[in-house]
This record gives sequence, C-alpha cells and structure tokens, in this order.
Amino acid sequence: MLKIESKKQGAELISIKLDGKEMLHQGEFWNRHAPILFPIVGRLKNDETVIDGRTFKMAQHGFARDCEFEELERSENKHEYVLESNSETLERFPFEFSLYVTHLVEDNTLITKYKVINKDEKKMIFGIGGHPAFICDYSSGKYKIEFEKQEDNIKFMSLKDGLVLEEAPNILVDNCIKLNKDSFINDAIIMKDIKSNKVYLKENERTILEFDFTGFPYLGLWAKIGAPFVCIEPWMNTADKVNTDGKLESKENILKLEPNEEFECSYKMMFFEPVPKNIKK
Repeated sequence: MLKIESKKQGAELISIKLDGKEMLHQGEFWNRHAPILFPIVGRLKNDETVIDGRTFKMAQHGFARDCEFEELERSENKHEYVLESNSETLERFPFEFSLYVTHLVEDNTLITKYKVINKDEKKMIFGIGGHPAFICDYSSGKYKIEFEKQEDNIKFMSLKDGLVLEEAPNILVDNCIKLNKDSFINDAIIMKDIKSNKVYLKENERTILEFDFTGFPYLGLWAKIGAPFVCIEPWMNTADKVNTDGKLESKENILKLEPNEEFECSYKMMFFEPVPKNIKK
C-alpha cells in the first residue's frame, strides 16, 4: 500500500512510500522532489517571454513550484490544492487563473492530476508538466527505461544552455534507454512523437515503476550528475528553441484556453514491490 506526504509550497509530493520503503527522492542531492511546471515548461531564452507585446521575466519551469497553494483536502488517499492568480503572479504572467493539483492513491498506484481554469476575460496561453524524481542509482548501469510499444519514429531533442537546439541521435537499444553515469552529461533527455503511453523503470529485468503519461506529447528524463535519482517528466510543451522569436504563443504545442474554459491532464505511477530474496527473479 502506498502512503504519500505533500506540502503547500508547490502542492508538491515530498514522500511516496510503498510498504514503508521510500520511492521518492528526499532532497539530499536536489532541493526538490516532484515539482509542478507551470505556466511554462523548460527554460525561456534569456529567461523572458513576450505576451501581448509585453515582456515578462520567468525562471525555468515557471513559478508555481515556489508558490504557496491553498489546501482543499487532505486524507490518507487524497491531497488536493489550488493556486489562485494574485498580484504577484500577474507581474510574471498576465492572466487570471485557478490551478488545481490533486494527488490520489489507489492501491499501489498514485495519480497526479492538474486542472487549469482560465478566469480571465482574454485567451490564456500556458504550459504545464510534471517532474517527479524517483530513487534510482542510475550510475550503476543496472537501470533502464523501457517503452510500452515499439518506438520506430520517436524523436530525441538536444539542449544548449537549456534551449532546444536540434534533433538528437536516437539512443534506444532494444526499445529501451539504458541509463549509465554519462546519461545526463548533456542535460535532460527529451523525446516527442512517442507511440507509447507508458514507460517502465527497471533494475535489470525487475520492474520498479510503471509510468503512464497518456496525453502528454513530450517525455523528459533528467538527473543531477552522479545523484541516485532519476526524474521521469511528462510535459505538454517544452523549452524555447534556440532560434525562438521570444513570444510565448510561438512555443511548440503551447496550450490555449478561452475565458472560462478548463484544461485537465494527469499522469499515473504504479509501484511494484521488490521480489523477496528467497524467490528467483
């Protein structure tokens, strides 16, 4: 059975325990656990963007992860929060909005749900994504990310200073990304045109985690060099391109909401209990 803990800052999960075993990075090597990315995903060129002719400063992955959310519900199996736009958010992002984050436990599965409501009188443009970090000593060479379906047309993108530069070489081997100490020396691994709805984090052939990112057009993988965790990141859009015109509306796959419209997305994490030592894998 899963047990979760979360906090008001960023509506962020800070613990996921399966039968008492911690599955989520605890902040020793990176000061976050599972932040939400809103209202942008990735980095903006010069950390700024143009909206309706005005320039706004915004750090990588947006500001929601550092905001204090209001707690709406906290029970053993459900944590729900909301962030309402305010004077501080309007200085960085000129839209009135409500952002709901819900963490829901169902047996060994954890569902994280996002809902955005445009409360403004004009069309709202934004990005959103997840960034959970799972305990995983990837540098050992024992771990891999396996895709649910055969990925014949997947595309990888390379980064330069956090910006999307160009298409990168395909690194799949036997339909897997095999993790090693050099996996993240060039920053995150970013993918699009993915056929699968799920990936599996495996230690050798043992499945640790099934990650369902249905509906998200991008998937990122990232870790700090040498740190014993790996982030599996479902994204609705991605960082600015190196040759961007600087307008938020020009970002690839930017989301748009008319006044009073809502947008929802979610991702699921199913955790697997370790095989007992007296039973062969």
